[in-house]
Amino acid sequence: MATEISSKQKAVFTEGSTMRHVLTMTSTGAVGLISIFFVDVVNLFYISLLGEQELAAAVGFASTIMFFMVSLSIGFSIAATAITAKAIGLGDREAARKNAGSALIVMLAVGILSVVAIIPLLPLALDLLGATGRTHQLSKEFMQIAVLSFPLLAIGMASSALLRAQGDAKRSMYVTLSAGFAALILDPIFIFGFDLGIHGAAWAILFIRIILMCVGLHGILVVHKMVELPDIAWLFKTLKPFMIIAVPAVLTQIATPVGNAYVTSVISEFGDDAVAGWAIVGRLMPLAFAAVFSLSGAVGPILSQNLGAGRLDRVNSAMRDSLIFALIYCVIMWALLALTAQWIVYAFSAENDSANLIFFFCYFVAGSFIFNGALFVANAAFNNLGFPIYSTAFNWGRATLGIIPFVWIGKSWGPEGVLAGWGLGGVIFGVVSVVVCFRAIKTIPESETDAREAIPTIPAANSPFTSGRGASG
Repeated sequence: MATEISSKQKAVFTEGSTMRHVLTMTSTGAVGLISIFFVDVVNLFYISLLGEQELAAAVGFASTIMFFMVSLSIGFSIAATAITAKAIGLGDREAARKNAGSALIVMLAVGILSVVAIIPLLPLALDLLGATGRTHQLSKEFMQIAVLSFPLLAIGMASSALLRAQGDAKRSMYVTLSAGFAALILDPIFIFGFDLGIHGAAWAILFIRIILMCVGLHGILVVHKMVELPDIAWLFKTLKPFMIIAVPAVLTQIATPVGNAYVTSVISEFGDDAVAGWAIVGRLMPLAFAAVFSLSGAVGPILSQNLGAGRLDRVNSAMRDSLIFALIYCVIMWALLALTAQWIVYAFSAENDSANLIFFFCYFVAGSFIFNGALFVANAAFNNLGFPIYSTAFNWGRATLGIIPFVWIGKSWGPEGVLAGWGLGGVIFGVVSVVVCFRAIKTIPESETDAREAIPTIPAANSPFTSGRGASG
């Protein structure tokens, strides 16, 4: 019965209010992202209770590297969502199931290969970030355990992305929400109960991501039955459109941790106090602005389904609604951070440079996320409407030209100057990306057929895009 219902389900985002779809997908996606980043916040909070700044700094250095791996997973998840949602928009459920199966296989392979590649490079990576002495050693030991969880994270995030492509935003949220609940329970058990300290935090991450993966697989395999393992021919046929989206999306996603790595290396010049403060700010950003971070993944299925259905009016409407949402949300969160800054400093036992960085972020730099939100909305459109190279260009521009010169100049005023430079660099790229995005959308009517045909499909008798001219795949 579940299979029958799923096979007849409509492309839900092609009907109804686009603002309602944006609010539903973004809010549930935000809760999911909060759950993922909440794991890091809980880890750092419990580590801070041990009372050693070296431990907090070690987690800060390790998390910069982990952010690379999370970004890699997000990039591939964007591709998984796009090729599956477009097939759903075409009304071709069999193609959607096979595309979902191909995406899971690719992401598992990427997860395993990434672990094999990163482990021998850990000492060098920490050296480049500026970690030294005991902090360097603790960070390396933390990473050697936590990095083993990456294949689990890749499958879990792929499952969540596929559920969004299906239109099941609530169940997608449950996948990542499970990680947050698991963190609340497992972190204190491993850190304090087993008396493993920072190593316990790493082991907790491994088990948390096992839970994340299991909940995700249950949703796509048992509840929706939306995955079918493809044969070799279909897998290789899917690889091209998948990679056309995935490679630029991954390059786009890893631009942010590259920029953050540079900021970390500069801040490390001011000592462990400053690094610990940057680590706390690094946790506050995705937690407070989770809805902004979720926009790229949340808006993608809405744009993809409407592109597949040929509803370009709804594509434009979804873009406008997303920008309005991002603006209002960022202003509200900036105000909340300013009001709760003192409590945040107290909660993490921050002192000196660490406390000053937190205050400076909450009062001033948090406002720059208005422009980061615009950039994330533009990225969603670029990745899902056939312009992924634009997304890559803007994110790398933000991570290099929008960070390096500003941070280099800002460090003359201390750690706060570094943070100010990081925030100011995003303003230009946020504005320009939106202008370019709407201009690019205007060109879609000439190429929308090619965009729809860029995924493997099976001829569907009721599909307006395959009848009379064969399947595109």
